[in-house]
Amino acid sequence: MINFGKVITAMATPFTKELAVDLEKAQELAVYLAKNGSESIVVHGTTGESPTLTHDEEYELYRAVKKAVGDKCKIIAGTGSNATETTIRSTQLAEKIGVDGAMIVVPYYNKPPQEGLYQHFKAVAEATALPLMIYNIPGRTGRNMEVPTVIRLAEIKNYVAIKEASGDLKQVEAIRAGTPAEFALYSGDDNLTYPILERGGVGVVSVASHIVGLEIKKMIELFQAGKKEEAKAIHDKLLPLFDVLFITTNPIPLKAAMAMIGFPLGGVRLPLIEANPKEKEEIKKVLKHLGLI
Repeated sequence: MINFGKVITAMATPFTKELAVDLEKAQELAVYLAKNGSESIVVHGTTGESPTLTHDEEYELYRAVKKAVGDKCKIIAGTGSNATETTIRSTQLAEKIGVDGAMIVVPYYNKPPQEGLYQHFKAVAEATALPLMIYNIPGRTGRNMEVPTVIRLAEIKNYVAIKEASGDLKQVEAIRAGTPAEFALYSGDDNLTYPILERGGVGVVSVASHIVGLEIKKMIELFQAGKKEEAKAIHDKLLPLFDVLFITTNPIPLKAAMAMIGFPLGGVRLPLIEANPKEKEEIKKVLKHLGLI
């Protein structure tokens, strides 16, 4: 069974001044992430501004990033949408390109019932041989994938992991209790990584790993080695960064922070807007406190 590792980075999509996808910068970023703690990279996820990328841009990113990292890091394609046929088509094309897995988000806006969610995810699994990760983020999709649905899907061999971003630790506990040990449970929120590790999680799909990937990896390794106090100390130290990267809509703060540390990724596409002066000051304050700038 595929192992996506402890630290998976939800990669930002770099843009040029004209807000075109900067494939060369995306390759540079992916290589940087692979060298700095990321064992897998999600391309074309929420942090990658997937809602405002075209399908052609999506597939170009998969090709470019996979070519850049080779076998140094696994590439997980964010192929989910709110239409089952579109999700299937994108996943199959990503598989042909040669990615290592796909992340399938709970369908957004149309708010399907739980049986609809199950049938959607089942249909995708039947259409690909790729290892698949469920992405549950009700704050963005408007629909929570409930624990019984996760448990049913974990019985399908393609579904090897879940990115759980409900923020509900009781739900996390119930998922862990109801699914096989080999079904990997990932935190979908940097600030909940440590609590989710305590509840049987194996790692995080992270935004902050763009900046502190090696420290996040060390935290998880210490926890898994039984050195929980040392792991908690790293978590507590990084918590202000985890929080400030979400003072407004992701990835607005991340792109501001990356520019501040000397790795600019360009702006964001409308309807997102760049961080305002007050937000930038808060981000800068945290980066300075951690000695990152």
